[in-house]
Amino acid sequence: MVPIIAVLAAANLLNNRVAPRLAPLTSAAATGALVALARRAGLSWRELGFTAGRRGALAGAALAAGVAAGYAAALAHPRLRPLLLDERALGISRARLAEEVLLQVPVGTVLLEEVGFRGVVYGLAERAHGPLAATAVSSGLFGLWHVLPALDAYRANPAAAALLAKPPKRDENSAVAAENAMKMGRVNFTLGTVAGTTGAGVIFCELRRRYGLLAPALVHWATNAFGYMTSRVARRLSRS
Repeated sequence: MVPIIAVLAAANLLNNRVAPRLAPLTSAAATGALVALARRAGLSWRELGFTAGRRGALAGAALAAGVAAGYAAALAHPRLRPLLLDERALGISRARLAEEVLLQVPVGTVLLEEVGFRGVVYGLAERAHGPLAATAVSSGLFGLWHVLPALDAYRANPAAAALLAKPPKRDENSAVAAENAMKMGRVNFTLGTVAGTTGAGVIFCELRRRYGLLAPALVHWATNAFGYMTSRVARRLSRS
């Protein structure tokens, strides 16, 4: 498992800090390395989750539609709409938005995370310790994987930052209070993201167990890609 974690850690650093635009290349290479390591360890394609393609596609498509409905409901609620505003989607051109939705998210994010966590990590842990331990290990690592992305998301989402910031004390210096509020908001946002993605990992593992890797991959893509598109719609609605 150590080489697997090393590959994932290196890819995480490259994709979030060193060369984010090259994430599709990095993730494709890392995915290939992880699959090669897993196959060398004796895992079959079925143990890696490459199964139930048609059932996985149907289940994933239905759940992706549910994700879209959830975003639509948030857009319709004026108080929730500001939470959808993300500078990572708002500060880019339409061409870059298309790149994110059609390349960066499916190849740079979903491919590596689903094959890496729900495929390789889950498969190795399941063979050694059973499905419950596999879900716990895979989901826990998936949550920790999101520490660096959470720091970027906190900076890109002012509404979430303000919501999670610590209220200043009455006798506290305004500059100090603002700095402390930002630190506390960052910590809360990061911990919340880790907890939330760990929980999502548990759900994705169950989908993987029932329908193979394709079902969680489609839900994962829908969550991220629709998030980008919804942010643009939220800005238009807020202006109008």
